[in-house]
Amino acid sequence: MSTEAKFSIGQLVQHSMFGYRGVIFELDPYFMLSEEWYLKVALSRPPKNEPWYNVLVDNASHTTYVAERNLIASSDLTEINHPEIELYFERFEKGLYRLNRQHIQ
Repeated sequence: MSTEAKFSIGQLVQHSMFGYRGVIFELDPYFMLSEEWYLKVALSRPPKNEPWYNVLVDNASHTTYVAERNLIASSDLTEINHPEIELYFERFEKGLYRLNRQHIQ
């Protein structure tokens, strides 16, 4: 099992297949949703034993759960537009979001 994540919380990423951009707000060391979700949504069948990320999607109100192999670092380091950004992050600095200390558990 891969335990080292390629990306980190607060990092801007882009989905390699669908092109949308976003910021990582949570990461799992391996797939942690249901088998039903995986079969219905993860159509490219990415590996379950590698990191998966929760991403706030730019210019949208939803989030996504994405396998590491489907993400690349975003070359666009500008802020994203998402209604929940302030729930997770307190500021944007030098292309990275800084985690809101109140959100840390």
